Amino acid sequence: MKLVAGIDIGSLTAKIVILDSRQDENKAKVQQKYSFIKRVGYNPSGVAERLVNNAKEAVGVKEFAYIISTGYGRKLVQIADETITEITCHAKGAFFINPAIRTIIDIGGQDSKAISINGKGQVQDFEMNDKCSAGTGRFLEVMANALEVELSDFGDQALISKNPASISSTCTVFAESEIISRLNQGADRLDIIAGIHKTIANKIAALTARVGIQSSVALTGGVALNLGVKKMLENQLNVPIEVPPNPQMIGALGAALIASNHIDSK
Repeated sequence: MKLVAGIDIGSLTAKIVILDSRQDENKAKVQQKYSFIKRVGYNPSGVAERLVNNAKEAVGVKEFAYIISTGYGRKLVQIADETITEITCHAKGAFFINPAIRTIIDIGGQDSKAISINGKGQVQDFEMNDKCSAGTGRFLEVMANALEVELSDFGDQALISKNPASISSTCTVFAESEIISRLNQGADRLDIIAGIHKTIANKIAALTARVGIQSSVALTGGVALNLGVKKMLENQLNVPIEVPPNPQMIGALGAALIASNHIDSK
């Protein structure tokens, strides 16, 4: 049994995936043994170390054969054998789940990415928004708090309105002020929620268009669990969007798969 680890340190959450990589009849077989997700907090390196130690205990090993870190804080993971960009890891993970995927949209806590891959799962092009929190999980968190709505309910409520409000501000600070002002003016809360989601979908659609939209399309990252963003993004792009199981784990899965390939090549 050769166990490898992929660790994805995002701006808001840290994820780990443990794979058992082995050779059987000259064909590599990979089996997921363990996965976990938790908030990052102020100490990404410490969180990564705890994730690894807990994973070792869960699967009953003293060490992992190879550890790859990825994500926003990948260079802070001192116990990693190698660091790989999240672009490469998301491509690897999404393609492993569904080899028909050609476009990946990843919406994380503080950034969003559109990735174009070929029939071998290799990155062909990508665009990234890491300068502004609009169109990210953090943007949704701030807006949900301002509207006093549970984040888990936010996406479903966005689909109720038939008349989404026009949100002119995409800056998180100004958008928050705008929606509070509109509430005070008597605007419908559900219309505002729908408008927020539509604004995010518009921003992500524009980002994706710059790499070219090829079917099939996968949506990854924690925001993929928000049904309102998914549905409105489908409307903007005019294509169906697939959400893989545990979409926030795709980067860590890709990192673990690359670690597995490293062991197999040895």
